[in-house]
Order: sequence, then C-alpha cells, then structure tokens
Amino acid sequence: MPQANVSASVQPDFPEGAAVVIGGSGGMGREICRRLAECGSDVALTYRNNAAKAQEAEALVEQHGRRAFSSGLDIADAAAVRTFFDTVAERFNRIHSVIVATGADIKMRYVADVGEEEWLNTINGDLNGFFHVVKAAIPHLRKQGGALVATTSAALIRHSPKDILSTAPKAGIEALMRGIAREEGRNGIRANTVALGVIDGGLMDRVWDQITPEMAEAMRRNIPLKRLGLPREIADVAVYLASSRASFVTGQRLVADGGYSV
Repeated sequence: MPQANVSASVQPDFPEGAAVVIGGSGGMGREICRRLAECGSDVALTYRNNAAKAQEAEALVEQHGRRAFSSGLDIADAAAVRTFFDTVAERFNRIHSVIVATGADIKMRYVADVGEEEWLNTINGDLNGFFHVVKAAIPHLRKQGGALVATTSAALIRHSPKDILSTAPKAGIEALMRGIAREEGRNGIRANTVALGVIDGGLMDRVWDQITPEMAEAMRRNIPLKRLGLPREIADVAVYLASSRASFVTGQRLVADGGYSV
C-alpha cells in the first residue's frame, strides 16, 4: 500500500511574519526569542536599558536562520509603543504573535508598607504599560489573526507574602487578557497567560537579595517538584501558546510553577 504524504499536511508552528517579544533582552525573554526562532519565526524584541543583552538575543535568533530586530522601548510611553509596532509591521510585513515577558522591578513589601508613589509607579510601568502594548498590537493582529501571550504570576492563585507589587498589576493583566480573548476571538486573535512560579532567572534574580535564607528555603520546599523552574521551560510554554499548536486555546491561564499553587 503506498504511503500517505504526511509532510504535506503538517502545519508550521508560525506563519510568515514576526513574533514580538516585549522584554526580549531579559533572562526569560531571551529564551523565548531563541525558542521562537527554533520554531521557525522571525523575532522583533524590545529592551529597556540593556542594548548589549538585546544584541545577544538577536544573535540567538540569527543562529537559527531567522531575522531579528531589537529596539529600546519604555512601554509606559504609549506613543513610542505604537511607533514600535508600526515599525515592526513595516519591516516584517506581518505581526503574528506578541509575547509580553516583562515585570516591574519591585521591592518585597507587606501591603501596609507599600508607599503611594511606589504603588502608582508600579501600576503605571506594569499594568498601564501592558495596556499600551495590547492597544497597539490588536490592530495589527486583527489583519490576519494572531496570538497574545503574557507572563503573570502563580501567586495570583496562592498568595505569597510581600509580593503584592507583583501580583496586583498581574491580576489586572489577567483580566485584560480574558477580555481580549472574549472580544477579539471573532477577529482570529487568541489571548492566554502563563502564570509563573519560582523561576531560576529573570526578575527572581533580584528577589533573592530581598528575602531571608529561611524564606528562600521555604519557597523551594513548598514546590512539589522540589526544584526551581528554568527560563527555557517557561519559553516552551509561552511559545506553545503563541503557536498554531494551541490554535483552539484562548482565554486560559497555564500555571507553570512546579505545583506550588496546588
């Protein structure tokens, strides 16, 4: 019996065009850029201050034969965010995915100890900045459909003391993404989140200096898998949600925390 031509029916993970990674120069973001390139996508990424790290992320993409572009961007600047997306669309003809892998550089404090200015700055930089990103991205994604993915926090499910400056804006991001999933599905846009647990990299690198050794040990002990997560594991999840393999998945939160929130 002749063999069926299976390869002709295999759908690529991504169409032509670019995936945007907001925060692509960070430890988590660089792994996401690399994984996107491995899966066949060109990548446009942003950085806040560290152009050298952004160049490293570009190099990772180009090593896999894909095109890369990086740009400095403060997502609190709505006009700059719109200009960035327009530039990417012009360079790559299409934006098919947007992955937001940023987070506020926060201090660990109890709610009662958070200052008003600190609160407002965190909300503006994280939640309002995220709104600027999706506001600018949606018109581009509506043209041919696409995916939005945001990293949030597993602490939304199991609260971690002193983590309110992280979880409060992430809760708003989760609500925004569910709204987008409901409203924009008719336009072929999917919206999902990855709720992160304790990851050995990214913003967690700055958290370790703010907590006691006893608290750090308790965090590790409370993870059923008995280890920290790795940035490449988060990249696998985020890129899966952005890809055609998750084409019928929208409005969902995928928790990647080693079971911490169970």
